[in-house]
Amino acid sequence: MYKFDAKKVKDEIVSFIKDWFDKNGKDCNAVVGISGGVDSSVAAALCVEALGKERVRGLLMPCGEQEDISYSYFLCGQLGISFDVMNIFNAVTAINNQFPPSVEVSKQTIINLPARIRMATLYAYSQSVNGRVVNTCNLSEDWIGYSTRYGDSVGDFSPLSKLTKTEVKLIGKELGLSNILIDKVPTDGLCGKTDEENFGFSYEILDKYIRTEEIDDLDIKNTIDKMHKKNLFKFQPMPCFEYIAN
Repeated sequence: MYKFDAKKVKDEIVSFIKDWFDKNGKDCNAVVGISGGVDSSVAAALCVEALGKERVRGLLMPCGEQEDISYSYFLCGQLGISFDVMNIFNAVTAINNQFPPSVEVSKQTIINLPARIRMATLYAYSQSVNGRVVNTCNLSEDWIGYSTRYGDSVGDFSPLSKLTKTEVKLIGKELGLSNILIDKVPTDGLCGKTDEENFGFSYEILDKYIRTEEIDDLDIKNTIDKMHKKNLFKFQPMPCFEYIAN
């Protein structure tokens, strides 16, 4: 039976963050895009434990009005970290308005553009505050490609990308985060649906399948397998032509 030791893994991640910064930014700050969801909350809390709250900076990036932004403010207050707010609405609107009339803007473009603008904004901010960008993706989302390439899928280091959503929540509890943050219904903040509504299955089913290969519903199994195979390219190095000089 699969068992997860949240305290042990939490301590190992904290050590990983400390070691990474010792080698890649001894005096740098950890910069986290704070969405108010459990992943960015746990990532920020891990960085606080590893580096101290003075070296963790949050950036809130609403696109116009964000209904659940109070969660982001709540997290920053709970952790005691400094934060800034940069609204990306004008940038997203400006790009959308530049499409020529001959091009029909796709639904995927509309959904993914804010995520890519957020990452560009996060890196611009990070470079101005002596920072290193924290990737906040988890294994569950990555497994089925539920991230935006060159958007939330990137960063300078990734503390959570090998942990399922279920495991991330357990780490959050170990860190003492409020249940308000840990139990918040996961949404992508882009299309207006919850993650599980988009998937057609629950994180509980997905996470169990990832860790044990056990699943009762074969239709859901086939769906997960197809999503995993279809989206593997997102997490592989860019294919390059190999030129061998004579």
